[in-house]
Amino acid sequence: MSGAAGGAPAAGVGRSVRVRVPATSANLGPGFDTLGIALAYGDELTAVVRDEPGAVVHVTGVGEGEVPADASNLVVRSAAHVFERLGRPVPGLEVNAHNRIPHGRGMGSSGSAIVAGVMIAAGLLQSDPLDPIELSEDQLLAFATELEGHPDNVAPALFGGLTIAWTTPDGPRFKRLMVHRGVAPLVLVPSFTMSTELARSLQPKHVPHEDAVFNVSRSALLIAALTQSPELLLEATEDRLHQNYRGDAMPATRDLIRELRDAGHPAVVSGAGPSILVLSNGPADRLRAVDLVEAEHAEWRALILAVDTKGATVEAIPAS
Repeated sequence: MSGAAGGAPAAGVGRSVRVRVPATSANLGPGFDTLGIALAYGDELTAVVRDEPGAVVHVTGVGEGEVPADASNLVVRSAAHVFERLGRPVPGLEVNAHNRIPHGRGMGSSGSAIVAGVMIAAGLLQSDPLDPIELSEDQLLAFATELEGHPDNVAPALFGGLTIAWTTPDGPRFKRLMVHRGVAPLVLVPSFTMSTELARSLQPKHVPHEDAVFNVSRSALLIAALTQSPELLLEATEDRLHQNYRGDAMPATRDLIRELRDAGHPAVVSGAGPSILVLSNGPADRLRAVDLVEAEHAEWRALILAVDTKGATVEAIPAS
């Protein structure tokens, strides 16, 4: 995908926007490729339209010195995709990104980067002085899903809260739900990474009928647990579709999940892993999970987080 196109910049040289995008955790146990939750821990970016084609990207924090610093950067490619899909010239961009979301850890870093680019484009298009465009929620989700391949991570990153995402012949759809205030998320982040592609390759194309029925019941129960009855979270986060098949590829994750669940903590693989999401029933239970991990597994970093309720935001930066 090109990072630049001919013609005048779509949003005017010097125009700039600020974007914030939350981390996410998908699947949530039984809700494979469907459920996702936004976490109050994310990346912040600014983008300025420059008078030269292409892009320059400055990264601080996670990915500094590692991710591309030109038009091949995923954020820039995602912004360019939106302009191109709408038939608008792709502006030259200077992007400053302060990243906090760990890469390759199952916290939605690639989906958040895609959403960041989509929101940068949305903000610049909305502030276009000649022909402004305001993108709808359906358009934002469609553009992000075209790049990500499936909507379960990009939906919560875009809209916050708990999201149910699905696809139709007319494109991706989502439903956003408010999470019960008693749900206390904890993410345990290891030092090692996991390839999403590898994780997906370990799953069989067919599963036993009884396992499918099991996950249908647990997915339905999980919606009730997350929105109304957090005391049901341990049972509601049971899964037979994906976590067992991926376990041998990340044994440290598998073993710690078993230990946490045996102690009564609703622990699941976060996304494709290797991080672990614990959906505790209240802050006290969450602290007990932290104590267990810190006492015996110091190599895991504990992130005590809240549910992000806003999702991605974009705002124009006034000219100085």
